[in-house]
Amino acid sequence: MQNPIQRLAYTLGHRTYTRLPLLCAAGARLTEITTINMPMANCTRLSSSSVLATESSNKGMIIINRPKALNAINLEMVRKIYKHLKKCEKSKSLMIIKGTGEKAFCAGGDVRALVDAGPTDESKSFFREEYTTNALIGNYKIPYIAIIDGITMGGGVGLSVHGKYRVATDRTLFAMPETAIGLFPDVGGSYFLPRLQGKLGIYLGLTGHRLRGGDVYYAGIATHYCESSKIPELETALLNCPDADDVPEILEKFHSKPEKPFSLTPVLEQINKHFSAGSVEEILESLRTDDSDWAKKQLEILSKVSPTSLKVTFRQLELGAQLSLAQCLIMEYRLAVRHLEPRADFKEGVRALLIDKDQKPKWQPSTLSEVTEEHLDWFFKKLPDTEELKL
Repeated sequence: MQNPIQRLAYTLGHRTYTRLPLLCAAGARLTEITTINMPMANCTRLSSSSVLATESSNKGMIIINRPKALNAINLEMVRKIYKHLKKCEKSKSLMIIKGTGEKAFCAGGDVRALVDAGPTDESKSFFREEYTTNALIGNYKIPYIAIIDGITMGGGVGLSVHGKYRVATDRTLFAMPETAIGLFPDVGGSYFLPRLQGKLGIYLGLTGHRLRGGDVYYAGIATHYCESSKIPELETALLNCPDADDVPEILEKFHSKPEKPFSLTPVLEQINKHFSAGSVEEILESLRTDDSDWAKKQLEILSKVSPTSLKVTFRQLELGAQLSLAQCLIMEYRLAVRHLEPRADFKEGVRALLIDKDQKPKWQPSTLSEVTEEHLDWFFKKLPDTEELKL
């Protein structure tokens, strides 16, 4: 008689229906709000959970299962992810995190809901608990493997980039596009962006430039690259490996050189030259001296995003280069709380790009010269001791 399977499925109220792989090795143990017995031969079933947290005898897996929303995360999802990460860190030999579907690993947080809520305890809790989860991943005691197959932005970056292993595929689309919605590259962006080669991180943070496929590996954001068609085989190999010490060898076995070279190689020299300037204004002035089409395109992009976000991001990345991940997240939490206030551009950016979609945000202040040091300092100002992020 075949062993029953139990699934741990956290239902968060967003109905999505997708066939999902289970851990099918003998002894697989998955628990759910209600226990479901299934034949071992039937290793998929329909689920309406937004987060599937599964475990076998010694492996853990988290599946972000909200494909109709490109696997965007909300507060309840963050809480379930954190809870399962903490549990598995003490009892499992490795952790895999992935998204459902072929379009996205995780497209970010549900920013519209945050903007609608404003500076409430719940919206602050989202950032606080999300950043706490990012810190946990950055210091995870067992191998953490993020399969970033598809769109990986914002909150999805935070769930992957701080882990030890990040596997990109031909379908990966990476970006930190926050300046376009009046926010800043959070989830530890102030830590990992300044540590990319040259001035690439500052360029990505200010412009929101998108990296595709192998570019994510060449940029240093992914540790490995694997063709999407081989991901199921990679997952099986990881779930069946007898020892966590075998993980590096398995990842290397499935790693392949991307077919195309790094698309930014032709402009890396320009990126390093222009984005090494000492201020946002100086970056723009440097770009204006460059008559290339690429430089003109960057000026066009930077002219459309929030002037305040540009200055906040520049200072954030400058400071973050000298801070630990925990210190960066504490700084970012202060920034996030301030961005929920009406005087920040976040609400207007979300309105213009995601709600009304008129693509015509009315930034306040509307120019870089109007963003005063006093206004900038307000974003970075320490919160009351009882409200600071504790890590």
